[in-house]
Amino acid sequence: MATVNFSVPEDVKHAFNEAFQGKNKSAIIADLMREAVERAQRQQLQSEAIDRILALRAQTEPVTAEALRAAREEGRP
Repeated sequence: MATVNFSVPEDVKHAFNEAFQGKNKSAIIADLMREAVERAQRQQLQSEAIDRILALRAQTEPVTAEALRAAREEGRP
């Protein structure tokens, strides 16, 4: 197991200690850190997906609203 030392505001420390009194605080911190890592990874994937979408949009020709409407209606009874 690794040891991590960091500073937090006193009010956060007090609220954390109250909220998790009698619990394994190291396990709770480890779970919170895992969640933060997963959230950061999801945000990175989302950012990359947005970049790919924008790159594809930059390569396509614009379509007018009229052309979209005509394509939707084409082949309808």
